[in-house]
Amino acid sequence: MAMALYAHFLLITAIVTIGYQLPFFLIAAYFKFDKVIDFAGSTNFVILAIMTLLLKGTWHFRQIVLTMFVLIWGLRLGTFLLLRILQWGEDRRFDKIRDNPTSLAGLWTLQCIWIWTVSLPVTIVNASERDPSLKPQDIIGWIMWLVGITIEAIADQQKLKFKKSTSNKGKWCNIGAWKYSRHPNYFGEILLWWGIFIASIPVLEGGEWLVIVSPIFTTLLLSLVTGISILEASADKRFSAVKEYKVYKSTTSPLVPLPPAIYGSLPSWFRVTFLFEFPLYSRGLHNQA
Repeated sequence: MAMALYAHFLLITAIVTIGYQLPFFLIAAYFKFDKVIDFAGSTNFVILAIMTLLLKGTWHFRQIVLTMFVLIWGLRLGTFLLLRILQWGEDRRFDKIRDNPTSLAGLWTLQCIWIWTVSLPVTIVNASERDPSLKPQDIIGWIMWLVGITIEAIADQQKLKFKKSTSNKGKWCNIGAWKYSRHPNYFGEILLWWGIFIASIPVLEGGEWLVIVSPIFTTLLLSLVTGISILEASADKRFSAVKEYKVYKSTTSPLVPLPPAIYGSLPSWFRVTFLFEFPLYSRGLHNQA
């Protein structure tokens, strides 16, 4: 067990993650300053990917590609989120925990688990001696990553531009990608991490297949814990009395982009089962009824 932790870089990535996150947590707790949370998280991924690539030193093509994917994703997202929060001033997701050290500690603990867990496919690939020839899984995974990061980046910029316009003050974003999904940025995020996992498959053997927990964790975290559920509750609280918002919500997919005409015609059981339209996303509207 100890040898596996060492050989696969599992122990050192955990230690580095905790060591990197701790100063940011202390800053956030002491100064009640949450602007560094997302930046600390995304840049930590970059550190782990580059570190494991350098530690192994085999420089397989697959290792380089997946490390570059994490580097591009982490630097883009980290820079975007930092600049955005500096412009907006605060993040509504952290309103209930900003002044509570215990809750803040829980958030940073979850962040450490998130970083280490989601990094697992790249960590295992970078630690492996195996270097099989290019497989269909590589191409499929790379395409999924490219589509995912493109959707995420476009959606982020569209919403930022929307919120910058004074004419949109007090409105919800329903332009561009947001016309087809209430959270297209999260769809892109989930898709790109599933892509990285699929691209790691040619290297995996035995217990290494457990790295599938990476995209599963990402999907569950964004859909049920820190992402969609919180933002849906916030939007419902602000716009529950607006008829147009209710129409938008009832005809727009929560995650997977679909034309409103198609999504609006689908039965509820199909939306819940296959399209993530969980009842908790409408709890705020039911409470207002």
